[in-house]
Amino acid sequence: INMAARHAQGRMLKDAIFDASKACQDAIKIHGADKVTNATIGVVLDDNGKLSVMPTVEKVFKSMQMSDFTAYAPIAGMVDYTESIREIIFSDKPSENYFGAVATSGGTGAIHHAIANYAERGDKILTSDWCWGTYKIICDETGKFLDTFKLFNESLTGFNINSFADKVEEILSAQNSLLIILNTPAHNPTGYALSSDEWDKVLEILKTHANGGKKISLLVDVAYIEFSGDKKNTWAFVDKFKNLPENIFIMFAFSMSKSYTLYGQRTGALAAISPSEKIISEFKETCKYSCRACWSNINHGAQVLLSKIHADKNLRAEIESDQKNLREMVNRRAEIFVSEAENCGLKIVPYKGGFFIAVPTDNPAEVCNKLHKDLIFAVPLKLGVRIAACSVSAEKMHGVAEKIKLALN
Repeated sequence: INMAARHAQGRMLKDAIFDASKACQDAIKIHGADKVTNATIGVVLDDNGKLSVMPTVEKVFKSMQMSDFTAYAPIAGMVDYTESIREIIFSDKPSENYFGAVATSGGTGAIHHAIANYAERGDKILTSDWCWGTYKIICDETGKFLDTFKLFNESLTGFNINSFADKVEEILSAQNSLLIILNTPAHNPTGYALSSDEWDKVLEILKTHANGGKKISLLVDVAYIEFSGDKKNTWAFVDKFKNLPENIFIMFAFSMSKSYTLYGQRTGALAAISPSEKIISEFKETCKYSCRACWSNINHGAQVLLSKIHADKNLRAEIESDQKNLREMVNRRAEIFVSEAENCGLKIVPYKGGFFIAVPTDNPAEVCNKLHKDLIFAVPLKLGVRIAACSVSAEKMHGVAEKIKLALN
């Protein structure tokens, strides 16, 4: 007998990331942390293997009142919080589009709301073949189907615009609307970022179908954006969303987990822009409804913290300095891996910044198991092996690429 409803029967969560992390922790208990290389987990660890926390975040948190933590927040989020997110996305510049945002349970909650409300039940949602596996779980949970295009061209040098165009055409030949998820910049799990030219080509494809009467929603997952480069450059792609037709709807999945080292506070936002005030009003109400159904309201303390930082020019300068310091630390580690991979002939997919680097292979689990003998722990994915530059010190990163090359052979 099964007591679960038919649609829920047989569900079992198997997460390759947490499984790999557990294997790593088991090895640490036996061999000691200094002997083990933990390239599994998507958080920034310092060179001693401890969780990094931005000093400004810690300072502001400790200065807050108890009521900042214990009070309820509004269902859709604090106004100051959502206004802070608007300032982050537009870099304080005015926008021609209308803007809306709701507080969510991390970036995951933002993705959930987009999938729940901007794809018809039974329809396909499109993302890249290299992707965060939770996209599929959310699709399954909400009655949608995840389809993928090839992220990289055959030479592994850039975005596969032909595969993207073909998949959009294929799906929209059978559906009247389509939700597309693009995780850029600092893509998980590859560290890729769309170039300006690639963005232009993507939008031209979307405009073609929109002009044909199709409705297209584009969710840009920016969870790791602060680790992709200078703020002015990383958010520059937002300027490309001017003068779009009303039936191309742009959303952003924002997270405080990475950009503010607040992983456990589970605070993020789903933001949206549109030339139509009516569409933004609909977005706010629709997502507010989902907020009430999923979690009622979001962590008040984390919202207060972001609001305080963005209301104070000095604190904003301090947090940007903190973000830069952690970004540069992760970049140094990534540069070691990328350089040594090139020197030893290890093929990797294009890395431009962020937490992760990916090595393509047909046997990711086998490669990861072989690495365990060297006490190196990485994450086996469908298309390859994910290395977390965020969690491996520069000292331990030396030699990892060569060990992977040997494991592949």
